Amino acid sequence: MMTEISLNVLDVAENSTRAGAALVAITAAVDSASDLLTITIADDGCGMTEEQAAHVTDPFFTTRKTRKVGLGIPFFKYAAESTGGSFTIDSTPGVGTTVTAVFGLSHIDRMPLGDMNSTIVTLITCHPDTDFLYTYRYNDASFVLDTREFREILGDIPFDTPEVSAYIKEYLAENKLETDGGAVI
Repeated sequence: MMTEISLNVLDVAENSTRAGAALVAITAAVDSASDLLTITIADDGCGMTEEQAAHVTDPFFTTRKTRKVGLGIPFFKYAAESTGGSFTIDSTPGVGTTVTAVFGLSHIDRMPLGDMNSTIVTLITCHPDTDFLYTYRYNDASFVLDTREFREILGDIPFDTPEVSAYIKEYLAENKLETDGGAVI
């Protein structure tokens, strides 16, 4: 079982890139008043049929040929539901997929959010042809990183060059600190 929510996000977003997504939107939203942490990963990939979407929460169902079980989604679902939260997958063939995991924020069984910044940097640098829209909300404060805006500024400079990936990491760190004041989530 994954020990941080950010690793689940990485796993689901990797599924999005394998599904041919041109854009993957990831949102991490903390709402202290409602005592909820909501994670959403939405893509414009190939999507799934209703039957496929129903099966992805089964650990013994996978579309991969390299192994016979797929534990990422079932563990993510279990992690959310074990905190009194919920888990949904909405998918339409040819349109895309949205995975939403809602966690009880202060529940004793909620694993930590983990290093979302490293997850986002990893996704951006390892999938240079995919755009990522990352939104981090902490109560009423929020920030957004949109790689489409970076592309306009950088032109042909790839995201995996050391200077660019270092800048993205620094940008995320500064904005998260401004947004949540260094709260441990």
